[in-house]
Amino acid sequence: MPPPSRIFATLVDLSGSGELARHITATVWRVLVGFAIGVVAGTAAGALAGYSAIVRRLVDPTLQGLRAIPSIAWVPLFILWLGIFEESKIALIAVGVFFPVYLGVMAAIASVDRKIVEVGRVFRLSGPALVRRILLPAILPSYVVALRSGLGLGWMFVVAAEFMGASEGLGYLLVDGQQLGKPDQIVAAILVFAVLGKLTDALLAAATAPFLRWQDTVETAR
Repeated sequence: MPPPSRIFATLVDLSGSGELARHITATVWRVLVGFAIGVVAGTAAGALAGYSAIVRRLVDPTLQGLRAIPSIAWVPLFILWLGIFEESKIALIAVGVFFPVYLGVMAAIASVDRKIVEVGRVFRLSGPALVRRILLPAILPSYVVALRSGLGLGWMFVVAAEFMGASEGLGYLLVDGQQLGKPDQIVAAILVFAVLGKLTDALLAAATAPFLRWQDTVETAR
């Protein structure tokens, strides 16, 4: 294990040469694009499966089986289908984000209290009004948790994605450090991953916090 002084010196050297900024930019861009695609697909699939029992019975068993596949197992297939360029990397990250978002949305919709929906119907709320005033507030807390889980998996999957012939990115720094016997570079890249993951999670939590102010929970009472 390299001492902290060597890790710090490695970070300084990478920053001074501009390499660290280039690798961070490449990795963050891949994560954000893959996250956006995974969120859109996961939200749509989860909403359909949560709303319709027929769709859930048809689709959910297959998706649950696919969810159990390790991230690294997708790599050969995506390389075969999409090559070793950006498309395959972003697709792999999107797959990692898709499953927690899908599962969170589906479970949240399926678990909405039936009595709340009936109250909305008693007040003769239209379909869009029922969704806006009852369903969305009911599922929003679980949806935010699903988004944060998906973002965390996106950062995990980007490492596997950048093993696919990448020439830049923090995952490339990990591989380069391993091949050249540079443990200080490996640990430095891991620390940057940790900082970026925590930073993006905090930004996502802050961005969604205004939508959850209506909650009357122990946390909000503090």
